[in-house]
Amino acid sequence: MTGPPRPWAVPIAALARALDCSLAGLGEAEARARLARFGPNELPEPRRRPMVLRLLDQLTHFMALLLWTAGALAFLSRTPQLGWAIWAVVVINAAFSFWQEHRAERALAALRRTLPHEARAYRDGHLVRLPARLLVPGDVIEISEGDRISADARLLAADGLRLDLSLLTGEAVPVERAPVESAPEVPAAEAPCVVPAGSSVVAGRGRALVFATGRHTELGKVAHLTGAVERMPSTLSVQVARLVRFITLLSVAIGAVVFVLGQVLIGLDLREGALFAIGMIVANVPEGLLPTVTLALALGAQRMARRKVLVRRMSAIETLSAVTVICTDKTGTLTQNRMAVREAWIPGGPVDLSRPLPAEEPGRRARLLLAGAALCTEAGAVVLPGEERAVVRDPMEAALLAAAREAGLEPEVLFRSAPRERELPFESATRMMTVVARWGLPDLWRPAAPLLAFVKGAPLEVLLRCDRVLEGDRTVPLDDERRRAIVGETDARAARGFRMLAVALREDGEVLARAARAEVERGLAFVGLLAITDPPRPGVDRAVASARRAGIRVVMVTGDYGLTAEAIAREVGLVSGPARLVSGADLESLPEDGLRDLLRSGQEAVFARVAPEQKLRLVRAFQALGEVVAVTGDGVNDAPALRAAHVGIAMGESGTDVARASADLVLLDDDFGSIAAAVEEGRSVFQNIRKFLAYILTSNVPELVPFLAMAALRIPPALNILQILAVDLGTDMVPALALGGEPPEPGLMDRPPRAKESPLLDRRLLFRAYLRLGLVQAAASMAAFLAVWWLHGVGLGGLRDLMPALVEHVAPPDVTLVQHTATTAALAAIVVCQMGNAFACRSERISAFRMGLFSNPLLWIGLAVEAVLILAVVYLPPLQRVFLTAPLGPLAWLALLGGPAVLLAVDEAAKRLARRGAP
Repeated sequence: MTGPPRPWAVPIAALARALDCSLAGLGEAEARARLARFGPNELPEPRRRPMVLRLLDQLTHFMALLLWTAGALAFLSRTPQLGWAIWAVVVINAAFSFWQEHRAERALAALRRTLPHEARAYRDGHLVRLPARLLVPGDVIEISEGDRISADARLLAADGLRLDLSLLTGEAVPVERAPVESAPEVPAAEAPCVVPAGSSVVAGRGRALVFATGRHTELGKVAHLTGAVERMPSTLSVQVARLVRFITLLSVAIGAVVFVLGQVLIGLDLREGALFAIGMIVANVPEGLLPTVTLALALGAQRMARRKVLVRRMSAIETLSAVTVICTDKTGTLTQNRMAVREAWIPGGPVDLSRPLPAEEPGRRARLLLAGAALCTEAGAVVLPGEERAVVRDPMEAALLAAAREAGLEPEVLFRSAPRERELPFESATRMMTVVARWGLPDLWRPAAPLLAFVKGAPLEVLLRCDRVLEGDRTVPLDDERRRAIVGETDARAARGFRMLAVALREDGEVLARAARAEVERGLAFVGLLAITDPPRPGVDRAVASARRAGIRVVMVTGDYGLTAEAIAREVGLVSGPARLVSGADLESLPEDGLRDLLRSGQEAVFARVAPEQKLRLVRAFQALGEVVAVTGDGVNDAPALRAAHVGIAMGESGTDVARASADLVLLDDDFGSIAAAVEEGRSVFQNIRKFLAYILTSNVPELVPFLAMAALRIPPALNILQILAVDLGTDMVPALALGGEPPEPGLMDRPPRAKESPLLDRRLLFRAYLRLGLVQAAASMAAFLAVWWLHGVGLGGLRDLMPALVEHVAPPDVTLVQHTATTAALAAIVVCQMGNAFACRSERISAFRMGLFSNPLLWIGLAVEAVLILAVVYLPPLQRVFLTAPLGPLAWLALLGGPAVLLAVDEAAKRLARRGAP
């Protein structure tokens, strides 16, 4: 038993036969059998990678494996304290990265929560309440105002039924539903006879035949599409992985080469050779890189939170710096997701509703127009008990009431002054609603009888029933010229994207009190037109302009109608010249080559009436062209595209749980302008990562040179391995983080996006870190080491003689003390030079002396922590025993200050030369 492929395109009787059911509902036994066959009416649980495996990933990447190996070599070299220290670094890095990056996959779980818990269905001829998960194909359900639909169903009967489909389409305007057969090519969400799972009943009631449940519903298809989408790896994760592989292979290669050379050329024994190789590996590996990158992203996330952007996936922050295309939704993203009356038109001309209406004409007629529209709403008939407050469920009616209030017509007062005597509800066939009220507002209009009917509806339908028109205080015949003028005004505003409503009245008391609807709604006098739209968010035009200045292409992709979408696009500056309007049907018919040619051409385009799978296809087409794509959205329909994009951006206030769970970023204020701020922060984070990469890698050179000198000169190493770890994971860490907190440099948003392939670690950065800053530090460190020995009367020759005893730890205590003092001086020289390096690395092009001494308070905190740590390592006895250090005198510290001075001088000279050579 299977239903037809398009259940809305066949007669009801044929659908019932296909589902093998009765229109009176199922029997309980049959329902249980079908439940066993089709399964519960719920979405499947998402498959998640086990947490143990995710933690294992953090322990087995390239750099971690390298450090595991280095620790094992330390154990084999009979230095277990070093082995445990290196392994502790791996575990701490893994735990921290796992804690930061661990995100439960909640998108499908959120989709599950959109289904209601109960439904009303006919079982064994009785209407019963049952858990929604027990619904099966063939069930007949009852729905009414306030219900959330539990399964995809075909309407059997409906009375004034209107649905909110925003969960599926993203559009907040309620749509009418009626039991009329639809064409096969019409999508399920647009078929008038279909009530899809996840939609809500705004008004009316109905009875429907369930034809799809669980994963087979339209909502289930979106869930499947979302779950099947592979999340794009962030550019940061790709680059860090590439960087880790490069450093790992480089470290292993250097360690292996020097081990062999040490054995062959220098004659080191195995223990010395192993110690040498471990030293080379540990010196080359920036152990603090991964936690520092993670913490820098966390700092960026905190800054973005202050700018109303919540970060769900840390690495997406850096990806923002490379974004070249933003595919933005319209409703709730560019617009306020609430209807508003923007214009009024009465015979004689338009009326500006943004200004106070004059007491005389045409203000009086405009107020009559707004009063009629407000009375002709369901709010007038629904008032909470004990309160004078109307219940408003329809956003369009809420807009009419708000416009009346702005014009000085309080709705509650209006409803009391003109109490309704009769209501003819909205009818989908005529697209009109009529209210008969006992009129009590003579200052707006003096009817010939106490009863006055107001008709509100589609302009052409209302106009067909009008034979007169209000002009001033009287009605005049509606001739062909006046009729053409009204139609022209309607079409002109509809072309600008407005939803148009017409209001007419009739003042025949006897007929209005008891006549049939068709009689009441004829012989009307035309009052005027109201233009309604979802207004753009304040400042969104400036945000779009900012994105364009930054070289980012912004494209509207919406489920709304084309003319409305294009009008908003022009209003906010997305479209300025001739634009191509591409509907979902057009997109469906375009081959891949044609779609890519359209996107590659750069022609201004608006994509409207786009389905979820079409939006996803559009995102992938941009990605195939090499673009870095950000997608904004707020509805279930946006979830697949949000997940597939390089950066998914959901709305926090109006967005659904599904959209937020699928996104990387959430705009807490739903303001498109926050995206520009997020891009600026992303670009700043990328720059800051390069800054602390330069800072961290600089110290690798003075950490490496002592072991090269050990092999080449046969002298004791100027640093021990624990001292290297003290720099990489101790003194360097907080200043590096401070560089990650640098504020954005001026002019960031006036530059084009960086190339996606632009590496974090390029030749320029390597040259600066290793050959410019690193060599200065290495020279200062080795000079400090050799100076201590020289002051104790030991030159290079003497050091060569002492090396075997020092390496084997059998040297006399006084010699060991001098070695500890010398390595302490070398260590202190690196740390002091790194303090100067922190200022040098604040910018790759701007002088350190022009960056503002106190523009980054974190830097001073970092330097203070660095100073405290090095003093603790040098002077605290417990740490002296761990790191094998000895106290330094005041003159030694004074001499060490020459290192950072030289380093800054060299870097400033290089920056000056680079600025002169810049175009």
